[in-house]
This record gives sequence, C-alpha cells and structure tokens, in this order.
Amino acid sequence: MAATPEGTLRFVQAQPAARRANYRQTSTGLWFSSVGLGTYLGEPDDATDEAYQQALTRAVGLGCNLIDCAINYRFQRSERTVGMWLAEAMRNGLVRREEIVVATKGGFVPFDGSMPREPNKWVYQTFIASGQAHAVEFCANYQHCIAPAFLEQMIGWSLRNLGIDMIDIYFLHNPETQRISLSHETFRARMLDAFETLEQAVLDRKIASYGTATWTAYRALTDTPDYLSLTELVGLAHEVAGGNNHFKYVELPYNVFMTEAFALENQQVGDDFLSAIAAAEALGLTVMTSAPLMQGRLANPIMPQLAERLTGLDTDAQRAIQFVRSSPGVTSALVGMKQTDHIAENLALMDVPAAESEIIRRLFAGE
Repeated sequence: MAATPEGTLRFVQAQPAARRANYRQTSTGLWFSSVGLGTYLGEPDDATDEAYQQALTRAVGLGCNLIDCAINYRFQRSERTVGMWLAEAMRNGLVRREEIVVATKGGFVPFDGSMPREPNKWVYQTFIASGQAHAVEFCANYQHCIAPAFLEQMIGWSLRNLGIDMIDIYFLHNPETQRISLSHETFRARMLDAFETLEQAVLDRKIASYGTATWTAYRALTDTPDYLSLTELVGLAHEVAGGNNHFKYVELPYNVFMTEAFALENQQVGDDFLSAIAAAEALGLTVMTSAPLMQGRLANPIMPQLAERLTGLDTDAQRAIQFVRSSPGVTSALVGMKQTDHIAENLALMDVPAAESEIIRRLFAGE
C-alpha cells in the first residue's frame, strides 16, 4: 500500500470546507497539504520520539497529510517514530495508508540510534567490510554515498523503519555533496547509476517516485562546485528511463532570508534562465521547500513588512510560512514541528487562504 491520488483526494474532501483550497495536486497526481511536517529537529531520545508522535496526531487532525523525514535524521529515530505512529494511527482508524504521503531520503550515512564512538570505523565495518560499498564511493569523510548497493540497502532500511510496503517519495539527499568532491564526468556517472537504482526500486514497488533534496545545489551560482543543473538531472533521468521516468520531485530551502530558489535565475531551461522553482515547474517537477522558519529563527518579528502585506495572520511564524507556501511554484512548505502548540499555530494556516501570487511578487520587487 502507498499514497494514491484517490486516497489523498479523499483526505482532502473529508476536511472542513475552508481548508480544502489549501491542498495542491502534484506531478504524480497526489494531493498534498500546503504545509507539511518535517522531522529533522530534536535529540535522539525517547522524549523527542514521544513529542513527534503527539505532533503527528495533532497535525493530521489539522489537515496535514505530508510527512518528510530522512534515514539519517536523529540517527534513524525519526523514521522509526513515523513508522510507529503510522501503524498505530491506521490501527485506530485515524488515517488510511493511501491518504498519507511519506517522503524520506538517502545518501548520508545513518548511524543506528546514536552517534558511534568511532564513526569511521562503524562505516567501514557496516558498509565497506561487508561489501555493501567501496571506500572510493564515499564522500565527505565517509559520510555520504549514492552507490547502487548502498542505496538499495538504505531503501530497505527505510522501509523497515517506516513499517510500510512502499515509500511515496524517495529523495537523493544533498547530491551536491558528491559533486563538490568529484569531476563532472564522475559525478554524472554516479547520478546515472543512482537513477538506475531508483528506477529499479520503482519497478520493484519499493518506492513510487523519486527526486533530489538539496541544500545549496539549485541555489548556487553556476560556476561554484556545488551547483547542479535541474535540466541536466532531468536529462539523466530521461537517459535511464525515457519520458516515463519517475524523477518527479525537488526539495530545497526557501524562506524570507534565503530567497535564491525564487529570485536567482541560475537554471537554464532551453534558451531561458529561470529560478530553481520556475525551472522545476517548467520541467514538470513538483517543488517542496524546507527551512521556512530557519529552524525557528523566523518565528520572530524580523521583517515588519510581512505583517503589512500578509494580513489576517496572528504570528510571525505564520507570516513566514505564508510567504513560502504562497510563492508561485511551491507545492508545500515543510515545517519542522514537534511541539503541539507549534503545530496548532502553524497549521492554523490550513484554514486560511494562501496569499495572492502578486503579493509575493510585489515583495520581491520592493513595492
């Protein structure tokens, strides 16, 4: 079982009338809430696990049906917490599996429950000595790998952690980590291998679609080592699987201070240079954004002009999220939330219309 267009639409239709306009359909037909729940923040401990489980229940009750995690978040504990919550929520009839979109990521080494005393030794024993990966396939001091056997193992571990049969969206996590360390040709070859692995995982019904979750890659200047071209990556997916490839999603940071994803025209599509968000849209990719609150720093009165333009909201956190989810081309703003009061504050937006696109454009124009 996995999220389906029909199941996610049923979730939307079950919401109060005022809330239904705050869902967007994606390139794979799924319906997302315009605010999703991220699980990056927090300590790797039982108290944080419990906080996330309560937060997930509260978030779904307020209309959120998109959950984002990664196998390395809190040393696999975030995935495991989502898995425990989802199993209980389905048992109790709170949700059906086909209504909830689960996204996760692979690429960074995921330590098991806590940081080992000797991280590099753990990596060697777990992956290299066992034959799951070669030493030369790692980057960033043995912390990042996208080799086929490694990715296959990561997908298997994530399925087990999440307790599900199929991952709805599987992201390659910060592939620019590889690009920084490699020649362009070597990086290109590794991405082709990774995409082939992910296409096979789709055929094996382990994942439904895939994408890239990045930090700097799509926001960097074109002559910097971490820059990635969306057009090139889409081309690689076409090389692997043609027009029926399953590279459908992009995740990248975007907020009122980190505006490059919307404002920096560094992505070439045909003869045009576009922003990363506009390029993704032109290439048929769905955009999810991370860090709308910069880990809480934007939940303060940093930009008074937002209150003047984004009216009808109560808090600076709401205005910061409203800015992101209302920007043209953004499907969902992923917010790290594990406290129920923050859930209530942030997801109050699900009952409020998004701002008009022209308001966001005027903010960028300084009008």
